[in-house]
Amino acid sequence: MFQQLLNWRTVLSFVAILIVSGTIIYSQYLARKISKEERQKVEQWAEAERFLINSPIDADTKLASMILTENKDIPIIETDEKDSITSHINLDSAAIAKNPAYLQEKIKEFKSANKPLEWTSSVDSSQRNRYYYGESLLLKEVRYYPIIQLIIVALFIVTTILALRSTYKSVQNQVWAGMAKETAHQLGTPVSSLEGWVEMMKTIPGNEMIVPELEKDVNRLRLVSDRFGKIGSTPHAEKMDLVKQINDMVDYMRKRATDKVSFTVNAFGNNEVYAMISGPLFDWVIENLLKNALDAMEGKGAITVGIKPREKGIYIDVKDTGKGISKQHVANVFKPGFTTKKRGWGLGLSLSKRIIEQYHKGEIFVKNSEPGKGTTFRIVLPK
Repeated sequence: MFQQLLNWRTVLSFVAILIVSGTIIYSQYLARKISKEERQKVEQWAEAERFLINSPIDADTKLASMILTENKDIPIIETDEKDSITSHINLDSAAIAKNPAYLQEKIKEFKSANKPLEWTSSVDSSQRNRYYYGESLLLKEVRYYPIIQLIIVALFIVTTILALRSTYKSVQNQVWAGMAKETAHQLGTPVSSLEGWVEMMKTIPGNEMIVPELEKDVNRLRLVSDRFGKIGSTPHAEKMDLVKQINDMVDYMRKRATDKVSFTVNAFGNNEVYAMISGPLFDWVIENLLKNALDAMEGKGAITVGIKPREKGIYIDVKDTGKGISKQHVANVFKPGFTTKKRGWGLGLSLSKRIIEQYHKGEIFVKNSEPGKGTTFRIVLPK
């Protein structure tokens, strides 16, 4: 699925680049062509105006008059040799009346856009007229069209990618939920059977030492099944004491670690810290973090769990003195399948992230990590 998304993104990007590149090249060609034609029109307009000024009384001025009146889109400002404005056409009369400097500003704009036309009088060589002209609305539209199209194409690509990404995440969530439900279902039958056998063994003399241990393991399997069942459905959150919850899980992990590993829970003077959590799922997250810490320390070191109520939420820091995480791996630790261990599926931290963010509306991230010195994971829960 991810490979298909990647291929689709590549194809869409390539098609978009082709469309935009072709549009830009063609629009620039059209813009140059229209600009050349507009300059010719301005030259014709200037010649027509000069003809009308200098023509004999009996001359035929029909063509010159038609050329002058047909120009309704190209703005032109006529000046004398001192750049004093003598006339203008196709400009905003309201802006001219409102702003006295409007015409001078337009001259500067036209001068930067196009080289002005000049005409020298045949009678008096000192008399020169300049014609400054700007771009018609059509030419501006042709110039800005690629930008508008680029924005539209970009929006189309972004929308498509977001839709594909949303679809991918939805499918991924369905797969996660389906796997979790199926796992809980598959575990349910043998666990129920084991519970029955344990009850039968309690009635047989001589099993007093074995039954309690078997009972613990069966309860553990029941807990795992319950956790997977909650992953596949909406869990029920309750107001629970985080200090007690974390201490219980630390005690559980302490019994399964070597005596060279020290565990510390620091609630910073708070005997109780309450939050709305799903007990089994939250325990699973803490267990995953503690197990990762134990694996990172390879049998010796210290694990500290800090619980800090703050205005923005409740901070839970799980710190170890293990081998740490390299910078290139920090961004990948929560991705499904990523692991640095020789054994493991790389799903523990991914599940933890899903449990904290989706079911508890919180955050979980690597607060800091330094190779050879240890790692601190932070969980932020809403109060």
